[in-house]
Amino acid sequence: MTAPFRPLMAIYRDWLEETRGLTFADHQAMWEWSTSDLDAFWQSIWEHDGVHSPTPHSAVLAEDRMPGAVWFPGATLNYAHQVFRHADAADAAGQPAIVAEDERGNRAEMSWADLKRRTASLAATLRDMGVGKGDRVAAYLPNIPETVIAFLATASIGAIWSVCAPDMGTRAVIDRFQQIEPKVLIAADGVFYAGRALDRSSEIEEIRAALPSGPKLILKETGHAAAKLAFDLSLDDGLARDDAGTASFQPEFLPFDHPLWIVYSSGTTGKPKALVHSHGGIVMAVYAALKHLDIGPSYAPNSLGERFHWYSSTGWIMWNCQVNGLLGGTTICLFDGSPSGPKDAPDWGTLWRFVAGNRVTMFGAGAAYFGNCMKAGVDPAAEVDLSGVRALGSTGSPLPEAVQNWGTDAFARMGRPDIWWSNISGGTDICGLWIAGNRELPLVPGRMQCRQLGARVEAWNESGESLVGEVGDLVCARPFPSMPVFLWGDPDGRRYLDSYFDMFPGIWRHGDWLSIGEDGSCVIYGRSDATINRHGLRIGTSEIYSAVEDLPEILDSMLIDLEYLGRPSEMLLFVVPRPGEAVDAARIKGAIRQAVSPRFVPDRIVEAPAIPRTLSGKKQEVPIRRLFLGHPIEKIISRETMANPECLDFYVGEARAHMDGARKAG
Repeated sequence: MTAPFRPLMAIYRDWLEETRGLTFADHQAMWEWSTSDLDAFWQSIWEHDGVHSPTPHSAVLAEDRMPGAVWFPGATLNYAHQVFRHADAADAAGQPAIVAEDERGNRAEMSWADLKRRTASLAATLRDMGVGKGDRVAAYLPNIPETVIAFLATASIGAIWSVCAPDMGTRAVIDRFQQIEPKVLIAADGVFYAGRALDRSSEIEEIRAALPSGPKLILKETGHAAAKLAFDLSLDDGLARDDAGTASFQPEFLPFDHPLWIVYSSGTTGKPKALVHSHGGIVMAVYAALKHLDIGPSYAPNSLGERFHWYSSTGWIMWNCQVNGLLGGTTICLFDGSPSGPKDAPDWGTLWRFVAGNRVTMFGAGAAYFGNCMKAGVDPAAEVDLSGVRALGSTGSPLPEAVQNWGTDAFARMGRPDIWWSNISGGTDICGLWIAGNRELPLVPGRMQCRQLGARVEAWNESGESLVGEVGDLVCARPFPSMPVFLWGDPDGRRYLDSYFDMFPGIWRHGDWLSIGEDGSCVIYGRSDATINRHGLRIGTSEIYSAVEDLPEILDSMLIDLEYLGRPSEMLLFVVPRPGEAVDAARIKGAIRQAVSPRFVPDRIVEAPAIPRTLSGKKQEVPIRRLFLGHPIEKIISRETMANPECLDFYVGEARAHMDGARKAG
């Protein structure tokens, strides 16, 4: 490390003392203040991090309720404006905005000035195509600089961004984009992934044909397409303007709660939830999170040369979080491709070489990635020079203690026994953190260090009592700025209420099992609902059921994921065939792979006599999952509330056999 890298949390704490006269005995006391006096905390973030609004706000939290909190009424801002305020200083210091590399080693850097010019060019192009405030721009693009530019261009004119990764199943993309009726679709006609060029031209045609809004197509031509698509504009042309208009470009100031993007999180029924986050909410949540992530401006003396990489596809919320680094003036490093290289010759050293070659200082990935490196026998200490890395980040699922120890030992062999792990948990739902790291706190493998400042996160039992040292439901008991402003296509707010506020009215229930220690450190034990979290990508079981139950030979199905406290994700799919039909596991897996994603192909497919359902017809996913995790049947399900209690004996036997097999294997 060439810069001092004094923790950003310490810098912020010093500022609070200097400007507010506030001092705290420890981080727990600071967190307590930040979640008790929301007005004071969020006003301090506004001032400390330099949020620019040409109009004053009349209050911080004008309406303290969930859902429906009203933040900073009267303020106007723009996410893109907050990004580009760093451009002059970063360019003067010679620090790029984006460093990008693909799986084949093609590398490019982009200055802040060039990022701004290209954003201005595409923003003007979108306006020429009739896109205005509130219109949706959908993208079907990989993790390349053009995707970042397209997002910033969309945000800068007040349009609403939404992206799906080209590795998603076509039906999954359509289920998302059909809801939001985009005016423009920006798409890449191919990708290169895991050693193969993949044509996406037919998928684009299918997606476009399924969208009733008839979006205009801006195409990124990659050379991987088998067919020549008709399109309205080449993306390269849309980025090419360089005139007085682009030179004078300024993002449009918008109300604090103006929609920024739409992301998707699935439940157990219906289409994926289309979550709408606001410009102001995301900006504020990011500025609070950066103090925990300890990612500073690349041009500032304290963090000179900072480079931030979090491996992600555009289909994971960590892509958004990676881009959010620009809000802090940090160089972001994008990798487009498979983290394990070619499919036929896996190489889990791929990302480590990318990190070393691009002088990444903060390297994050899903917990599953680090686990795969350990299982593959990768030794980062022997691979490359990682002396520039000062922090590792993990999310997506609980990071097992053994995996963290493996990584720490590798850096110890490089003379870096104090490598910091920033293990975090939050989610698509808030595009932010609930549980976070803090470079100043003790690091205990298997635990996360603290709760996010400003987030009143607690573990509650079924009676709504806050627990310490016990496992409970993760709740947020006070409003948080990046909670969705609404769900798209949910005019009466019923789905929003049912998704997050059904169990504890007025209190956000996130759907994770959480334990908080006396010292404030935390452990996430996995999902407390039936949503599937597969290697950091969250999807609702309904999307998988749609693919499976579309097969004519399948009558019914149920999926459970047995990930829990460091166990690898293990998905079991129970299927009920129609009378006289056989279960073809390969055919079922193929249907899921095609319609949803290869990531969500189950580990085992089990033929079942029936799917357990409540009297109201709901599948009993959560109780059956708990049964397979070892809970006694009489404590997790009432036969009296079931429509078909006779099928439970089958699942009890399957669970017993599964646990016996796991014990023998262990």
